[in-house]
Amino acid sequence: MKILFFSAKPYDKTFFEKANGAFPFHLEFLEMPLGPNSVNIVEEGTPAVCAFVNDQLNAGVIEALAGKGVEYIALRCAGFNNVDLDAARTHHIRVCRVPAYSPEAVAEHAVAMLLTLNRKTHKAYNRVREQNFALDGLLGFNIFRKTVGVIGTGKIGQAFCKIMFGFGAEIIAYDPDPSEALEQLGVRYVGLDEVLSASDILSLHCPLNERNKYLINKESISRMKRGVALINTSRGALLNTRDVIDGLKSGHIGYLGIDVYEQEEQLFFRDLSARIIEDDMIQRLMSFPNVLVTGHQAFFTEEALTQIAETTLRNLRQLREGRELDEGALLT
Repeated sequence: MKILFFSAKPYDKTFFEKANGAFPFHLEFLEMPLGPNSVNIVEEGTPAVCAFVNDQLNAGVIEALAGKGVEYIALRCAGFNNVDLDAARTHHIRVCRVPAYSPEAVAEHAVAMLLTLNRKTHKAYNRVREQNFALDGLLGFNIFRKTVGVIGTGKIGQAFCKIMFGFGAEIIAYDPDPSEALEQLGVRYVGLDEVLSASDILSLHCPLNERNKYLINKESISRMKRGVALINTSRGALLNTRDVIDGLKSGHIGYLGIDVYEQEEQLFFRDLSARIIEDDMIQRLMSFPNVLVTGHQAFFTEEALTQIAETTLRNLRQLREGRELDEGALLT
């Protein structure tokens, strides 16, 4: 079976070709994203396309894919807010995803961002390379006994909580479906208002949907502790960027670490070092000394990429053979 990959990078090709030895499929890789302007590249009779987080699979794209005979859309990621699932059902296209791939990878990156912002290791690294060993401006705080709020305690949120317990932090969490295992470890589930108001550190680990878009906005920021450290490795549109910028300017948000951005499809996963970036909001964010931005790399470990490749290809084989997929992998 032919699988056409969109938004493919060299590392995608490396890991998928390695995993494909156990199947094998016919893999073709395109660097361009999938969307209204590129869907016509798909040849008639292509049974499967593989998409990533910033590909646009709206109703029009899905209708066009169906017209070309596409039967399967395989997402090599967990999030699916960029896919019109109703349109996929209407056109009888099966959509699958990778519901969990090394949740520790994302959780560890969230912690790395927190530690970098807090202890300013990125600034210290640059200083000492210039033979400046002064400590002024590098003051941090102990995570020990701080209150860490976690919004979303799926597999990634659970991994993050377990790491933070190692720092001796008090952990409170909000999730409509509390984890008994975390409760037994000492996580205290509370309402969203309390998570926002009581947390010294707030980390987001929830999927994006219509109910929680702009969860972090002017009103919710006003309920947070002044100087709060906010980390987002989930989806960019959980944050209202303009309101977050205002919160940084006022000092209400003391630290911000983001691995995702609501307009990231125009920026991330590409080298723009020789171009002028016209997105004023990301430029404003990167101008703050207490903001750390990474380019959607939290998932980017050898273990995670191996699992993503193996799970994606296994999903397609099971769909092709009419077998059940692993829990959470099938969307339509």
